[in-house]
Amino acid sequence: MISNIKILYHQGKQFIPDVTTVEVPGIFRGRPIISVNKIDENLLRELCPTEAIATNPVSIDLGKCTFCGACAAKFPDKISFTKEYKLSVNKREDLIIYEGVDKPLVLDENRIRKEIRSMFGGSLKLRQISAAGDNSCEWELNAAGNVNFDMGRFGIEFVASPRHADGIVITGPISENMAEPTQICYDATPDPKIIILAGTDAISGGIFSGAPALNRSFLDKYPIDLYIAGNPVHPLAFINGVLALIRKKKK
Repeated sequence: MISNIKILYHQGKQFIPDVTTVEVPGIFRGRPIISVNKIDENLLRELCPTEAIATNPVSIDLGKCTFCGACAAKFPDKISFTKEYKLSVNKREDLIIYEGVDKPLVLDENRIRKEIRSMFGGSLKLRQISAAGDNSCEWELNAAGNVNFDMGRFGIEFVASPRHADGIVITGPISENMAEPTQICYDATPDPKIIILAGTDAISGGIFSGAPALNRSFLDKYPIDLYIAGNPVHPLAFINGVLALIRKKKK
């Protein structure tokens, strides 16, 4: 006990006291802002490797965006990336950012199933499925449980077996080889259960979109409860997204 007190005295608190208001240090690209300044829109669109940028009006689909920053580097007066890490929605189309519109991403309360709030508000166990991911999102989700972010204090934890889970978190674009294991894992999770797509690859396929090695048919069968943008997903984005899903807003 005395040793722990000494460590606390010398090092202070290692965890982030409030994950909803902290500023992300260092280089981080979060929610973009698109101005109404006139530019060569065709050149802007051609810059994007995943066709996340559309024109007339200019928009960025965060479900496809790799957050590479090439668009902002070429057209800094048109596009800038903030450090806003709350990048979760429960309507796929809400991940599209339009020029001249600067507002945070939020969940549609009317689309949240009642059983999610009533059953998982105080505790949520998730089975993470790496469906041909590149291990970047997987690393970040692992970090969400470390001493800094400590999502376990909110009752959110990853479990080893889908039979012990309340839902699944999919990372990666879902390859042909991972299509069946994803289905098996989902079927083994007890009802009611939720589905979370974490990261660009899971949401749209990312840079692998349209590749013959993918089989994303699983996503056509069931409603998705939460989309969390990022490439990879930041731990703060994941924690805030899940909390927004399972907890009622304070009046």
